[in-house]
Amino acid sequence: MAVITCIEDLKRLHRKRAPKMFYDYAESGSYTEQTFRDNTGDFAALRLRQKVAVDMAGRSTASTMIGQPVTMPVALAPVGMTGMQCADGEIKAARAAEAFGVPFTLSTMSICSVEDVAAQTAKPFWFQLYVMKDEEFVDGMIDRAKRSGCSALVLTLDLQILGQRHKDLKNGLSAPPKLTLPVLLDLATKWRWGLGMLGTKRRSFGNIVGHAKGVGDTSSLMSWISEQFDPMLDWAKIARIRDQWGGKLILKGILDADDARLAADFGADAIIVSNHGGRQLDGAVSAIRMLPSIVAAVGDRIEVHMDSGIRSGQDVLKALALGAHATHIGRAFIYGLGAMGEAGVTKALEVIRKELDTSMALCGEKNVQALRRDNLLIPKGFAGDWE
Repeated sequence: MAVITCIEDLKRLHRKRAPKMFYDYAESGSYTEQTFRDNTGDFAALRLRQKVAVDMAGRSTASTMIGQPVTMPVALAPVGMTGMQCADGEIKAARAAEAFGVPFTLSTMSICSVEDVAAQTAKPFWFQLYVMKDEEFVDGMIDRAKRSGCSALVLTLDLQILGQRHKDLKNGLSAPPKLTLPVLLDLATKWRWGLGMLGTKRRSFGNIVGHAKGVGDTSSLMSWISEQFDPMLDWAKIARIRDQWGGKLILKGILDADDARLAADFGADAIIVSNHGGRQLDGAVSAIRMLPSIVAAVGDRIEVHMDSGIRSGQDVLKALALGAHATHIGRAFIYGLGAMGEAGVTKALEVIRKELDTSMALCGEKNVQALRRDNLLIPKGFAGDWE
């Protein structure tokens, strides 16, 4: 077996072992993919400030996220169709996160249902909600998440209209995949994936099929999804969802200081500074560039988390040093899942924690909660002098 030393190693294995349409689904952005590229490129522009002759014994990466103790401030972000990267993928990722001591967030667009994941895990996980036009479905989904013991609701705000991802259209993305000749030829080389899928009954969107009105099979599902994202989502609807949920609420998709202030005024428990991994508004600024202005705008009134572009423990360190309370990873754990299943998710988390711990020490810090802007060398104008 290949020696895994970094997330890039897992990415290479993922590409070999997962069907092309599902690898491309994870490894793509919208339109020209400018924002997708900037998310990682802008992390690379930041440098770390090395410090020496500092006692580094007794280091800790432990922290909290919305009051929940975590072994490091990294949650597994919601990723649609995770169960197509690997059979029962959401269950495997949730188990890995639970054992590691970090939060797992289940997507509305998951293959395994919220009930499936709850039945296969011992601790509460988080649930991510897309707001659909079908209010009966949304209300039912919130109630199902509550009955399943989910401890936080992550409400995605940046997908009122679906951004176009060229690769998905060209690949004919669907779950389960349509067995066209190109797909069959690709699947013939992905025998591990195929054996896994033969061994599970979970091959479509478990939170939707049989729960949304009129959606009983794959054909009705795809037409339902294509017209359901709610373009009329506003703060009044968010308030209605908050009141129905009644628990911890995280607002995902904040990329503007004014929106961050509104979220803090609204009383959410946390926001996630995010551009949906570059999959929505191509041409938007990277999340890491926008993070400092958003942190400055809300101060300590609300926990500020961030995602989009994190591929290493050093990226986590950089986000925390720029003021994020915590981070979320999507592609980094998906690479591990597609490469090695549950063990691959664990490996991704281990890689990130080791990189975070080592880099933190070499920056002269022994506690992840003490990271600050002084730990970085930041290019002039990094946050942008935008008009």
